[in-house]
Amino acid sequence: MPTFKALLATQTDGKFAASIQEIDRSALPPGEVLIRVAYSSLNYKDGLAVTGRPGVIRKFPMVPGVDLAGTVEESSSPAFHAGDPVVVTGCGTSEVYWGGYAQYARLDAQFIVPLPHGMTLAQSMGVGTAGFTAMQSVMALEDHGLKPGEKPVLVTGAAGGVGSVAVAILSKLGYKVAASTGRPQLADYLHSLGATEIVERASLTGTPKRPLDTPRWSAAIDSVGGETLANLLTAIDIHGSVASCGLAGGSPLSTTVFPFILRGVNLLGIDSVRVSNQRRRQIWSRVATDLPLNLLDQAMVIAPLDKVVALGEQILAGKTRGRVVVDVNA
Repeated sequence: MPTFKALLATQTDGKFAASIQEIDRSALPPGEVLIRVAYSSLNYKDGLAVTGRPGVIRKFPMVPGVDLAGTVEESSSPAFHAGDPVVVTGCGTSEVYWGGYAQYARLDAQFIVPLPHGMTLAQSMGVGTAGFTAMQSVMALEDHGLKPGEKPVLVTGAAGGVGSVAVAILSKLGYKVAASTGRPQLADYLHSLGATEIVERASLTGTPKRPLDTPRWSAAIDSVGGETLANLLTAIDIHGSVASCGLAGGSPLSTTVFPFILRGVNLLGIDSVRVSNQRRRQIWSRVATDLPLNLLDQAMVIAPLDKVVALGEQILAGKTRGRVVVDVNA
């Protein structure tokens, strides 16, 4: 295949454009492993990238798509061989490296992991960066002492990608899960993933009424940020932790030190990009054992590449549910 289909983002005289083009394979950036891509996925960061919002793409032209799954076609690395099914999630792809919205990708071996046993390529993209981040967040909470108990774990943005996977994983591990959403019509969906209660998003907005509130949650996974994070911090139990992994509700954080110095609450930053290959493999191993694939399938929808820009607008507006898998060959 001398050429391949890709969504290419360009910027000329400050004007952003993104369109599907036929690109010569010789135009692929250098890398140790050539991958024939089968699927990518849609994350919040992808929505920003494909719609031209600033802060993601750092060099043009760029093939967006922070995730990809496919089969190795050529490799100069001893870690991978032709025919190996592999997965890549958010390692600078769509920022400084060409990403997954294309039929081919070329990357160094340090960014690539084998497809987890028992998982299809499509399912791995049902996980994608969002699910990887959810698992990474659960592991960070566990590292800081979280165990199933009387109080639930709060998951914000629960109907989104990170939230849906987090709810399913926590439920499988035996936790009570409080799912926060601004879309009450998705309550049945969240209960089907394992949520034990639904928390109205509005109850976590606005300036916190007091620096400390009655402890309601043992811990939290927050992909929203902003006022939501400020409010939930006031109601985390003694020595509980919050894994902060997103900013769908805004980046500023106005809070007090009281949750930290009077209850010993830990605020844990989750960066899913700068993760060593060894750690990536550990996280994917936990995904394979702790995420029920039947629930993942339930949370997935598959869309063709030519729908990505429109879907990017939808995910930024909070109108997608669960995980969108992108079939780059459709």
